[in-house]
Amino acid sequence: MKNSNHHNIYSRLITLALAGILTVLALPVHAERIKDLAVIQGVRDNQLLGYGLVVGLDGSGDKVNSSPFTRQSLRSMLTQLGIVVPPGVALNPKNVAAVTVHATLPPFSKPGQQVDITVSSIGDAKSLRGGSLLMTPLKGIDGQVYAVAQGNLIVGGLSAGGEDGSKVTINVPSSGRIPNGATVERSVASPFGQEAMLTLNLKEGDFTTVQRMTNAINKAMGEGAAFPVDATSIKVNAPKNIGQRVGFISMIENLDVDPAEAVARVIVNSRTGTVVINSTVRVSPAAVSHGNLVVTISENTQVSQPGPFARRGRTAVTAQSDVSVSAPGDRRMFLFKPGVTLDTVVRAVNQVGAGPNDLIAILEALKQAGSLKADLVVI
Repeated sequence: MKNSNHHNIYSRLITLALAGILTVLALPVHAERIKDLAVIQGVRDNQLLGYGLVVGLDGSGDKVNSSPFTRQSLRSMLTQLGIVVPPGVALNPKNVAAVTVHATLPPFSKPGQQVDITVSSIGDAKSLRGGSLLMTPLKGIDGQVYAVAQGNLIVGGLSAGGEDGSKVTINVPSSGRIPNGATVERSVASPFGQEAMLTLNLKEGDFTTVQRMTNAINKAMGEGAAFPVDATSIKVNAPKNIGQRVGFISMIENLDVDPAEAVARVIVNSRTGTVVINSTVRVSPAAVSHGNLVVTISENTQVSQPGPFARRGRTAVTAQSDVSVSAPGDRRMFLFKPGVTLDTVVRAVNQVGAGPNDLIAILEALKQAGSLKADLVVI
């Protein structure tokens, strides 16, 4: 009886394993999740910005003459703290630096949560190393305060100098970060639970990908659950209950979709010589001859003497020019047959010993001849 039970268990395990293997094999080879292809309209980050003071610097702060706003900010802060600075007293903010503070507020952030901040000097402070940011309100584009920042800076740069003017700088010491340096004080309104329909926006618009994504949603959620709007957007009928809507979106964003192939494109960086060719680039039949022509011009001076018994002959200096043209190197001719792929193009160019600049010239010539079936983008 025990052997029969064990046999049944093993049979079930083998059946489940085979089912899992068949499921994996049935998935598209290049399938991607909707989560990686599209975003929900209205669910976005928000940028925050603030102005504050970093104190505790070891003499590397702003100078009095070149950064008067630092002294003004310091005086204003002391006044708010109940400290009255006499009008005739000049503050020397060599241990203080005026900075801008910016952060990114993730979607659905709630009061009490913390976000990272970046602090950057706007004066002539040499370094922010060892400084502490004082309480700084961070505002959104609407002027409302959404977070408050404060804390000790982490600066990856270093700057050191001598009295003779010599100076060594590593990275950027005038900027730093504070992990979890800002506390969220206000939530940003989101249309996620307000509209009857949700809109999915593709990160890269494509009609084929939109249609395939719509078909995948309708197949999983029922016909009519989604319909395309244009090459970028898809409208999805979502439940009105916010809890059900969260689960609905969770199921949709984990659906697999086989995106369309990218547009054939060749990216050329003329400054660095970098060339990037995607896998959809094709070249029609074309013959390419590539080589470096060497033109040599040499000037030889010759003296012409008259004959021994010539009466009116004169000695003359004549110039003789020799011009030669040569094309050094072998295997400078190659042929592209119909349906050439990226691998063939790269291999053919490498065989003739062409460098990045030569490759750029070949691609531009192929494009002008109409043989390069791709968009040539020069940046």
